Amino acid sequence: MKKIIAISLFITVISFGSNAIDYRTIPLAQKIELKAGFTFSLNEKVKITYDSKSIAQKKNAEFLKQFIQEKTGLTLKIAKSTNKSNRIILAIDTKIEHPEGYKIVIDSKKIVISGKTEAGVFYGIQTLCKSIPTDKNSQLPPVEITDAPRFNYRGMHFDVSRHFFSVDFVKRYIDILALHHVNTFHWHLSDDQGWRIEIKKYPELTKIGSIRKKTVIGPYNSGIYDTIPYGGYYTQEQIKEVVRYAAERYISIVPEIDMPGHMLAALTAYPSLGCTGGPYNVAGTWGIFDDVFCPGNEETFTFAQNVLDEVISLFPSKYIHIGGDECYKTKWKTCPKCQERIIKEGLNTDSLHSPENKLQSYFITRIEKFVNSKGRQIIGWDEILEGGLAPNAVVMSWRGIQGGIQAAKSGHKVIMTPNSHLYFDYYQAENRANEPLAIGGFVPVDRVYNYEPIPAELNETEAKYVIGAQANLWTEYITTEKQAEYMLLPRLAALSEVQWTKPEQKNYTDFLIRLPNLTEIYEKRDYNFAKHVLK
Repeated sequence: MKKIIAISLFITVISFGSNAIDYRTIPLAQKIELKAGFTFSLNEKVKITYDSKSIAQKKNAEFLKQFIQEKTGLTLKIAKSTNKSNRIILAIDTKIEHPEGYKIVIDSKKIVISGKTEAGVFYGIQTLCKSIPTDKNSQLPPVEITDAPRFNYRGMHFDVSRHFFSVDFVKRYIDILALHHVNTFHWHLSDDQGWRIEIKKYPELTKIGSIRKKTVIGPYNSGIYDTIPYGGYYTQEQIKEVVRYAAERYISIVPEIDMPGHMLAALTAYPSLGCTGGPYNVAGTWGIFDDVFCPGNEETFTFAQNVLDEVISLFPSKYIHIGGDECYKTKWKTCPKCQERIIKEGLNTDSLHSPENKLQSYFITRIEKFVNSKGRQIIGWDEILEGGLAPNAVVMSWRGIQGGIQAAKSGHKVIMTPNSHLYFDYYQAENRANEPLAIGGFVPVDRVYNYEPIPAELNETEAKYVIGAQANLWTEYITTEKQAEYMLLPRLAALSEVQWTKPEQKNYTDFLIRLPNLTEIYEKRDYNFAKHVLK
């Protein structure tokens, strides 16, 4: 062992020959204090211990063992011994304030990773493993790391409707999120281009609604199509498998069933739910369509509630996303049932809203009451503000930040996900010649990193309603797993510091210095990532 002297908080890269330890990982911990004393030797003699009564801690120990083996080649044993020398100890410490907070203390004899909960221990494990080098015999300087996330909601979205992805890749995607301390996976499971979740009460959703006859080829609205049927969906057993997998990584899955718009796939299977009765076709192109649910039809609400009943039974998440975005109301204006509903419910025009806007609010509010009756809470895109906001809804602000500001000022929880900064389906390089075809836009890594989720327009009380931030990965132009990873990484690394690290500690130049240690893990795991900022 070697003895080191405590140094400045910001100089935490220690080298012994070719062996470099850097505690300043991504996302950056809130407090890192190097201590005086002898180093801890990480070698094959070290054992991992935990409270043997905790199944979650057992899984944490197994995760730590696997990560260290992946990083260094060392195969450590998991032991129940109370001997505290040569140990990595996983512990629960109720004195830690934040539920996801953790503390790492390293001295010459042991490493202690403690958390308020098992989730906190998991994040501490991630930080430790990202800190250690690839050598089999590492000397870890004594340190005390105290950390907790800035935001409780740290989300990443994935659209599997436009293009479908296997269960194995969804698990791989979840692993990528876990590496970046993301705790919420927003799974977009239905849209005009395909229904991707088995609903036992409505088998035609997957038999018919999961398959489109053609897909547009080339740039947006090119008018050129292939002639290959395209489909895919997840069985309920597969959904349960993915939910379990995510839970072991302390990630909650928020399912999205988009309504009342973006429902062509469902209408194709059950045409009586639309204003005209069809016939309809699962969309083979991208965009917004004016064939949507008919809120004048009581059968529509029965269908929506039955679907959500099965979805809620599969996903234990506090939140259920019901979309509410991009719902054209042209058919509602001429639909006798919709107009009858408007009159019956007294949905009159006012200075801010048309009757049809109020009809959408009526639809969202009814769905919210049903979801609330199941002990859950809805999230909707910021269009749910139009016509009046449902009482308990959480707003996901995507069309810039104004929707989030409006919702927060009204006392509603907000998740910031503006397309100007957090749409990962946009290009990440100005020179598009060597980039995969994308839907448009430009969101480079630095724009993601420099995004601040709390708008300056909010006062201290209003700011508390912003519960977090999320980036979205829509897949109109993402057809392969490698391309999905390329669009995700390393922008997700930048997002992780937006979500986790306090703004006063963020520095983009410093982030770029720390990034290669993380991309080394990307390479080891064979993640495909963009290298623009590494040049």
